[in-house]
Amino acid sequence: MGITTLREEMAESLAGMTTEDRLTRLERENLELRAVLEATLGVQGELSLDAMLQKVVEHATELLGAEYGALSVVGDDDQIEQFVTCGVDNEKRLRIGAPPRGVGLLGVPLLEDQALRLADIASDPRAAGFPAGHPEMMSLLAVPIICRGPHRGNLYLANKRSEEAFNDDDQRTLQRFARGAAVAIDTVDLHQRSESLAIAEERLRISREIHDGLAQVLAYVNTKAQAARELVSRRKAEDAIHQLDELAAAARGVYSEVRESILALRLQPSAEQPLAETVVDYVEHWQRRGTTVAKVDIKGDLRLSSEVQLQVVRIVQEALANVRKHSRARHVEICLERSRTELLVSVADDGCGFDPELSADEGGRRFGLSVMRERAEGIGGRFSLETGPGAGTRISVALPLGTRLPDWTGGTRHANPDS
Repeated sequence: MGITTLREEMAESLAGMTTEDRLTRLERENLELRAVLEATLGVQGELSLDAMLQKVVEHATELLGAEYGALSVVGDDDQIEQFVTCGVDNEKRLRIGAPPRGVGLLGVPLLEDQALRLADIASDPRAAGFPAGHPEMMSLLAVPIICRGPHRGNLYLANKRSEEAFNDDDQRTLQRFARGAAVAIDTVDLHQRSESLAIAEERLRISREIHDGLAQVLAYVNTKAQAARELVSRRKAEDAIHQLDELAAAARGVYSEVRESILALRLQPSAEQPLAETVVDYVEHWQRRGTTVAKVDIKGDLRLSSEVQLQVVRIVQEALANVRKHSRARHVEICLERSRTELLVSVADDGCGFDPELSADEGGRRFGLSVMRERAEGIGGRFSLETGPGAGTRISVALPLGTRLPDWTGGTRHANPDS
């Protein structure tokens, strides 16, 4: 339901009222609009679905001045799969026992634009009574929440504080609120699905990178093994041992890379651990496994889309892998900075550097650079490399965050793929 339609309904409800009644109604409608807006915008914090449902119940309970609130999520078999409450503390929940199964009034099916409104719950013939320890409830107002996604259920309010029962205005208000809440729930559901899809795609990407990286190493191992065999046949034992030592070093390198790849799968930003914390944790782990001193510098708000955050972490991981394998650096600095127009990511070391025009034979380094470039360009970023023999190496990614648009607060905001 759009804001325009909501305003039209409100305009109709004001017709024929006195000025004083209109002011009272407008105050109430303003509170309703704010509550619906807060419930809808609440998803921008990447809330889980459970947190979103709890938020919906709490907003509805406050909006209508009810003592208790609940939201039931119904499965395909019309049984209650989840029951979220407000106004009932943990002690009361323990006394009540198991959550409801959808019998009595809680089992009454409510279709779109329908409602269940009772002044006295116990007097309704469909009521099944309350279990022992359940708080006393008299009046009831219930409306359906019709989502476009897989979720459906009912929103219940009980015991209006200011009056004996809920009225027509309360019903219309809660129905409008439920439509806004359905949009918020659908948004969270889509967000969680997109995160799951991003994780699945990332695992496929990492598996491909592992496969390609291992293919290069195995080709190298095969070459060394053949060289060692040829040297043994010529009775050049020392040269053969040298080739075998290099082969063993390559095997150790593969083992280390596989361990790093497994850690990469486990480490990813989330609502519980945002991008900045994920990067810091990874760098601390990376530093403990070597002698290079690492410094992390983070500036600005790094709350970006899950896909952008994930690729930023992977770029940092690949850059540090290259530092360890090729640079012989004593120090490395990782910088993440968000300005008003772009996100800047850089990893700079004071190592040996290299001539990018003459290092085509260094398959491992070249492969790592191509991986970082692919990931940066995959999220709309620009990848750049600064290096030279003895001059260290800096890789940089600049990710534009969109064009400037008017802000609701009177300033400016940015339309970007990660807000």
